[in-house]
Amino acid sequence: MKEDKRKLKDSMQEWLEAFKYPALQRTSYDRLEVTAISQIYPKLGDIPIGKISIEDIQNTINDVMVSGLSYSTARKTYLLLAEYFRYLEQNGIIEFNPVNCVEMMKKAHYMDAQGKEYKPSNEAVTVFTAEEIERLRKEAFYIYKNGKQKHTQPGVYFLILNTGLRRGELCGLLNSDIDINERILHVRRSVKEFSRRKGMKKLSGQEICVGLPKTSTSVRDIPLNNTALDMINRLRKERWFGTDSPLVPDENGGFTKPIYLFRRFQRLQKSAGFTDIRGLHALRHTFATTLINGVVKPDGSVPNSV
Repeated sequence: MKEDKRKLKDSMQEWLEAFKYPALQRTSYDRLEVTAISQIYPKLGDIPIGKISIEDIQNTINDVMVSGLSYSTARKTYLLLAEYFRYLEQNGIIEFNPVNCVEMMKKAHYMDAQGKEYKPSNEAVTVFTAEEIERLRKEAFYIYKNGKQKHTQPGVYFLILNTGLRRGELCGLLNSDIDINERILHVRRSVKEFSRRKGMKKLSGQEICVGLPKTSTSVRDIPLNNTALDMINRLRKERWFGTDSPLVPDENGGFTKPIYLFRRFQRLQKSAGFTDIRGLHALRHTFATTLINGVVKPDGSVPNSV
């Protein structure tokens, strides 16, 4: 069998495992594989790679658009196809590269085709207003009549709001990383999630690893205002497993999966009556926006803090 007669899903999967898996972080590889499995294989997977046409490539991108998925998803699909077919071309496996004749449409055109309004990236950053933060605060710290706290570890959201921590950084934070007297928080690690595997075979469920933060500049010291200190004290009072344990531990004192914080934050927003549910990164955006505006409260906290 000639190489160009192999089905795309067999050839691409082999290429992913041989060249991309060793070169990428596990989380990045997982995202790449999901793109292949979800967006590419259903449309092109059973076609011999030598018979895939320009129209096949274009229709694959169009299907992502028509299905209502984000521009980011379509672009990831396009870039993965482009890199894979470039590999085939450079190694003489195919004579004609169909991706070379397909251009990824501009985001404005893509969203217009979906009937959605396009906003430039500098206008699309999502932040919480002062009124919304107050609604979140009242709901987050709601106590039932029996004295039981309604939400688990609600201080995490307001700690992010006052420090700009990423959710993985917050999950990786140890109590020993916090100097209360000096009012400094040391960011030294991050918790990441990726698919469970046996060798290269993907299994069900997720596992976590604790490693360095996102970039070298992410290793940093963050000053703590009064609100941030209050949230740290609240979190320690709620769950404490020792100095070298996570500030935001799970029930057994281990590291909490970042996805759990995200899901809890979704539930919190729904309970507070929000219809536009946002991710934890919106709290980080709010923190950054507040710093850019150069406004602080007398106690040093950001305007929208508890």
